[in-house]
Amino acid sequence: MEPKKNTKANVGRNSSLFFAIGLALMLFLTNYAINYKTYDKSDIDIGQLNLDEELDEEIPITEQILAPPPPPPPPAAPEVIEIVEDEVEIEETVIESTEVDQETEIVEVEEVEVEAIEEDIDVPFSVIENVPIFPGCEKGNNNTKRACMSKKISQFVNKKFNTELAGDLGLSGRQRINVIFKIDKTGTVTGIRARAPHPGLEKEAKRVIGLLPKMKPGKQRGKPVNVPYSLPIIFQVQD
Repeated sequence: MEPKKNTKANVGRNSSLFFAIGLALMLFLTNYAINYKTYDKSDIDIGQLNLDEELDEEIPITEQILAPPPPPPPPAAPEVIEIVEDEVEIEETVIESTEVDQETEIVEVEEVEVEAIEEDIDVPFSVIENVPIFPGCEKGNNNTKRACMSKKISQFVNKKFNTELAGDLGLSGRQRINVIFKIDKTGTVTGIRARAPHPGLEKEAKRVIGLLPKMKPGKQRGKPVNVPYSLPIIFQVQD
């Protein structure tokens, strides 16, 4: 007879399971050995808090300063009593009642006409619809009249201005005078202002601009208006 093997006595039948268990156990031990830490034991003085030794804080004694009471109000002025003799007649003011009754005739109020007050409007020279007309610049369109007026005013100022004044005032080099004025609704030059390095030049510039002839006023929407005009005067003083 052939001997029969007992399957329970076969050692190799669970070898894979034992291998897996052994491998897992070795990995666990290896990981534990790597991460294992040791610390040096030493005495650590964390100090000791003694609550009995508290410092007594000295609170300064403050004294409240009371403001002095306000002075008493001055005594009221006595009323002036006017004594009127019995013989003097006193005129009494009679106030008439404004109430009306049914018999009072009501007067119809006519329409109240409110007069429109014309305001002085300043329209710049560069945008006005109809520019002021300098004598001799009546022909051409608006742009032509504007250019003609600028040219005529420059020629007028160059002719009338006393250029020797700067030398007399002790000035030298290039001189610039800024002049601003208005041509009002009647065509007259008004509101002349000048700025220059010397008051004498300002006075001379105002004098010359004041000699400009009367012009035909500028119009905006068919109505005469004030037109501001600025003029720079530049000349070179000969040394």
